[in-house]
Amino acid sequence: MSIKKHGTLNAVLCTAAFVSMSVQAQGAGGYPVKPIRFVNPVAAGGNQDIVARAVAEQMTKGLGQTILVESRPGASAIVGTRYVKGATPDGYTLLTVSNTFARVPAIVAAAGYDPLKDFAPVSMTADIPMVLSVNPALPVKTTKELIALAKQRPGDLLYASSGSGSTGHVAAEMFSRRAGIKMLHVPYKGNAPAVIDLVGGQVMIMFDQVSTSFTHIRAGKLRALGVTSRTRSPLFPDLPTIEEAGLKGFEDSTFNGLMAPAGTPREVLERLRQEVVKAVAVPEARNRFLEFGIELKASKSLDEFGAFMRKQVTEFATLAKEAGIQSN
Repeated sequence: MSIKKHGTLNAVLCTAAFVSMSVQAQGAGGYPVKPIRFVNPVAAGGNQDIVARAVAEQMTKGLGQTILVESRPGASAIVGTRYVKGATPDGYTLLTVSNTFARVPAIVAAAGYDPLKDFAPVSMTADIPMVLSVNPALPVKTTKELIALAKQRPGDLLYASSGSGSTGHVAAEMFSRRAGIKMLHVPYKGNAPAVIDLVGGQVMIMFDQVSTSFTHIRAGKLRALGVTSRTRSPLFPDLPTIEEAGLKGFEDSTFNGLMAPAGTPREVLERLRQEVVKAVAVPEARNRFLEFGIELKASKSLDEFGAFMRKQVTEFATLAKEAGIQSN
């Protein structure tokens, strides 16, 4: 081997050893030693972005390093997700996730990532229940009455969603299958136009996040029938859950969380999770989000969030296949 090649090989080996030692040092308690990035793969300004920024602000205090939230939206969150997938697994580049992260690979053949194999779980950061609402012109006041009407008029009732495979679409499919009814899906290119048509009466039913529907409900423009969480929403304490209304076991909320590239040291993941626990417990932040129906929430362990994510991925894959859900 030539001296030049030998020198190059030594340089490569030394670099690899340095990276390995750095990761080991972080795992031993040296992490973090520089700013951290949260990559938000959806448009800025939505719940996922707002929650990430609030949690990052609090985690910065505990970690002693700045956490920057960087938006990389595009292609159903695929652009930003792939970017983090290829990042160095050292705990300095994390991905903010929601239900979309777990569901896209089941309905987009070229998603380019496996949510279970290509990423490591850190923690949930928020839980956002949805609310089942109808246009007041629809002659129903309870979930049971809606189910009874749908059985009388199979395939006749129109429900809106922000798109095929969206959280609202999936919730409606789950609801329909469990209730034994058939409703007609009307997908829109976004949440705003769907809600506009729901209020206007072009469609009559919609599952939407509590945080974005409550103003219309309080104004009397929509009639709320139930929330999709296991417990009632603090925004509507008198509104029953759909399970309470008779659909046993029904639950389907929007979650937010953090994932890291696969291979990130477990010690680093655990340090991050512990800081999430502290961040979501800050009373001022919790109360501010609860006013909009968003519960800041951390996972009790890495394994708990990992199991939650596996359940999200596998259950949606089955539903997508059985219900024929496809991307727009």
